[in-house]
Amino acid sequence: MPEYSVVGKRVPRVDALDKVTGAALYSGDIILPKMLHGKVLRSPHPHAMIRHLDVTKAKALEGVMAVITAADVPGYKYKSELVFAGNPHLARKKVVYAGQPVAVVAAMNPYIAEEALSLIEVEYEELTPGLDILETMKPDAPLIYTNLYTQGPYGKDTKPSNIAWRVEYRRGDLETGFEEADLIMENTFRTQTVHQGYLEPQAAVANIDLSGKVTVWTQSQGIFQVRALVAEFLNVPLSRIKVVPVEVGGAFGGKTYQLLAPLCALLAIKTGRPVRMEMTRDEVLKASRPAPASLITLKMGVTKEGRITAASAVMLFDEGAFPERPYSSNAAITGLGHYKIPNLKIEALDVLTNKVPSGSYRAPAAPQAAFAVESQMDLIARALGMDPLQLRIKNAAVEGDLLPDGTTFPRIGLKETLERMAKYLTQKGKLEGENRGRGIACGFWRGGVGCSSAHVNVNADGSVNLVVGCVDLTGSRTGLAQIVAEEFSIPFEKVTVVTGDTETAPYSDLAVGSRTTYQMGIAVYRACQDAKAQLARRASLTLGVESTEIEFAQGRFQVKGKPEKSVSLADLASNSISMRGEGPITGRGSVGVPPFAPMFAVHVADIEVDKETGKVKILSYAAAQDVGLAINPTLVEGQIQGAISQGIGWALMENYVFDRGVLQNTTLLDYRMPTAVDVPFMEILLVEVGSATGPYGLRPVGEPPIVPSLATIANAIHDAIGVRLKELPMSPEAIFWSLQPNIKVKQDVG
Repeated sequence: MPEYSVVGKRVPRVDALDKVTGAALYSGDIILPKMLHGKVLRSPHPHAMIRHLDVTKAKALEGVMAVITAADVPGYKYKSELVFAGNPHLARKKVVYAGQPVAVVAAMNPYIAEEALSLIEVEYEELTPGLDILETMKPDAPLIYTNLYTQGPYGKDTKPSNIAWRVEYRRGDLETGFEEADLIMENTFRTQTVHQGYLEPQAAVANIDLSGKVTVWTQSQGIFQVRALVAEFLNVPLSRIKVVPVEVGGAFGGKTYQLLAPLCALLAIKTGRPVRMEMTRDEVLKASRPAPASLITLKMGVTKEGRITAASAVMLFDEGAFPERPYSSNAAITGLGHYKIPNLKIEALDVLTNKVPSGSYRAPAAPQAAFAVESQMDLIARALGMDPLQLRIKNAAVEGDLLPDGTTFPRIGLKETLERMAKYLTQKGKLEGENRGRGIACGFWRGGVGCSSAHVNVNADGSVNLVVGCVDLTGSRTGLAQIVAEEFSIPFEKVTVVTGDTETAPYSDLAVGSRTTYQMGIAVYRACQDAKAQLARRASLTLGVESTEIEFAQGRFQVKGKPEKSVSLADLASNSISMRGEGPITGRGSVGVPPFAPMFAVHVADIEVDKETGKVKILSYAAAQDVGLAINPTLVEGQIQGAISQGIGWALMENYVFDRGVLQNTTLLDYRMPTAVDVPFMEILLVEVGSATGPYGLRPVGEPPIVPSLATIANAIHDAIGVRLKELPMSPEAIFWSLQPNIKVKQDVG
């Protein structure tokens, strides 16, 4: 690939100093004069009618400034509660999950607010909760909503049900494909609900000015999305809401939802004062948006040479109590999409239950799908006596192959990534030792899409300010600054990145799907070209030639073929704002929905199992990933390492434990996440097969590395002790009992 001066280099993060000194501003740091404190009363029941709700005593408590219920929400007067999936689910006539908000209090301090909650009188009539997707999806199952109709490839069903979304993809002739197979294997795999595990709990502050405009400060994955959700909740125009960005203390998909900001805004309107709210860790686990549990049945046929002839899958996802978004679509495309399969049928459904609503978590639904598919591939390799990596290479998709939805793969690097891992394993050699095993798995993520825009302002000294409206979750500001420095041939230190608010920044969609650096990078690149085109036109006037005769090189605009006839970037910028100048230079760039730049990861884990306790020790972990171009290798490696750490937790220890629909493990003592002692050294192998559309060929990075991690560890455990675990988490207890003959242990899903 071409050699760049700034892009591809390990430059420090632009926000490093603010982060390590504590200068970075988070939601919890916002303190305003006369600020009130808000608290939420939540349902203790997973499913119940609200027969009586009286807030009179709470309102009468000294120091209480406002109490709101669903009856106070302006947006609820015009739309169904199902429309407000991304907002707080203030219960109307009934509650549908334990932890659902019922009423909200604003008081002089949090202690008075807590006391006020205890004075709110609620009479519930408990209903039978639906807790198992296999039961709630039945045609005769009690409905959680009477106005929810399944949305599918052919529109909405005419009969209400608990199935929110259905996706179905077909190609070829499935029956013929299985007839051609020498081996047919069918298995069912289950994963449980897990949390994203971000460090910072949700928090928000809202204020209202004399004109009635509401200003919101909250951590989120998109300030314009916050504006839209708050405006919808309040039933006001977007122009009446201003959202100011703050730093985000971890998100991983979980902060695309606004659980507090709309409530703060409504309380601010009711009281005329600023209101602050923050969730406790108990509330974060009970009532934010964890990743959905899944149940996937997979049938595959292969020839004795290892060629896949047919595959069918039924993928079920536990959506929880609100139809947040269709995870089924992601799973259906990513689970089997990276293999050549001529005959295919996939049915994927999102099913409602009376549990906490599910949300996005790093490559939503792809890790669950990969756990099933990549575990199955490992079982097939064993049955055929094939090397598991070679089986994957034999069936790997290449450019021009079709995805399950019929779209065509552009330039991709799956085979190159597999081959890079094969080279690594050859160098590493065989794993030796008793009860030790090596697991291999692949992961595919197509990526999220959205609109992005950016402005670059060229200063009089040749430095550049980049103005964006996207939040920084992963160090993206640093990567974007590198693009600007590269395009203007200036030192990295001469670029400043400004994240504006919703009134000053150019529009950007959510920072999700690993799209930020890739898609915002396109917008930034275009903004740089726009600014340079303006500068070239002005250079042509200075140098006395047509603008088509001007080229930019090494920080100077020069006449083509005559480098001695040139003018510097700084001189042009300075002249532009002089008395005779044509005005300051601002470049603008935007991108609609660009083409996907598919991403692939191949992982290998070496582990050791203590058969007496079931404890898994990860000896080493390697990850190869096609990144297109590593715009900042240090940041890319950090993203991959972080995703693997989360995957280790998902595979070995994390799990929501419910008792009749009520979450039991609501602290970080009981909800076990990996610590430094659980995570090994990781070898990161960067593969650079440039994308067809990203600037410099870069691809998205952050989500693919979690996708194969669950199956990688499952395959390693099987290799170590000969036991195939088809359900997560693969805790010491689960492994111990799997080694006991004739004893089966079923995990509780309710």
